[in-house]
Amino acid sequence: MYTQLRLLKEEIQKRHYSIRTEEAYIYWVKRFFRFNRTLKPINFKPAHIDKFLTYLAVVEQVAPSTQNQALNALVFYYANVLKTVPPEELQFARAKPQKRLPVVLTRDEVNRLFHHLEGRYWLMAGLLYGSGLRLMECIRLRVKDVDLDHRCIIVRDGKGAKDRVATMDDMLIPHLKAQLEMTQSLFKMDLAAGYGEVYLPHALERKYPNAPTEWAWQYVFPADKRSMDPRSRKMRRHHIGEQALQRAVKSAVRKANINKPASCHTLRHSFATHLLEAGYDIRTVQEQLGHKDLKTTQIYTHVLERGANGVKSPLSVSVSPVKSPGIKDPRGLYYIAA
Repeated sequence: MYTQLRLLKEEIQKRHYSIRTEEAYIYWVKRFFRFNRTLKPINFKPAHIDKFLTYLAVVEQVAPSTQNQALNALVFYYANVLKTVPPEELQFARAKPQKRLPVVLTRDEVNRLFHHLEGRYWLMAGLLYGSGLRLMECIRLRVKDVDLDHRCIIVRDGKGAKDRVATMDDMLIPHLKAQLEMTQSLFKMDLAAGYGEVYLPHALERKYPNAPTEWAWQYVFPADKRSMDPRSRKMRRHHIGEQALQRAVKSAVRKANINKPASCHTLRHSFATHLLEAGYDIRTVQEQLGHKDLKTTQIYTHVLERGANGVKSPLSVSVSPVKSPGIKDPRGLYYIAA
């Protein structure tokens, strides 16, 4: 088992996959080993993938995206470690697809939420809502990709390995300048202490040996402490952990009495919806969000005007206005709504 996992890790790193992908793939292959603990890897067949994925859907009732992630991990393992290519059409039971509308905040709710954020968390949430960034796009933002003169954010290697240009609100400029000044002071302190290197993706460190200690490549939102890089084993200052921002936003949602399951990604949903409400065409919003398919962007029209299908309720046309009727509560008592 340990030999198989080591080979899997080597194959993943050979292809320069992110450490998150590496962790996810190793997790699912470990789960697969435990599910088939009576077998040796040499005896694994494509049918064992079917059984495992069916178990995930039927017994554990995982989401379709979770089942797909497990499938991707196992196909990668079979193809690159076992050197066996599974058939394109597997026979496993698929998890039921979920069709859910995104959670969107009103402008008033956004305002209330921001009143309960402060410091760098206020600024980071401002980039999520003001520029439509994904959580990790904000967390991994580097100095060179903040263009204050042109008031834009350059998103590098976003979802789908795509670059894009996102807008920047003028309100954020003085706060970004202050954040960059703080980050630069921290960077100079690290350099003086013999550190200052930052992680570079896709072997850029070998191609540009001086880049890791250049100011332009530093993270805009660095971590408070240096830590050991799990791959290179070098002591570096990485970016701030995403859990810190997630906790701050969740806390702000509670304090603002917002009765919605809002999260960091909700701010991106709200960005898109509010742009459409303001009259921007859907193609522009698609480019800002970095969506490959226009259908993905169209889901945000669900809150516009009179609903997703432009349907006007017949209630106000058919029923005369009256005072609010008595409402019966669960105990069988009536009260008159104000």
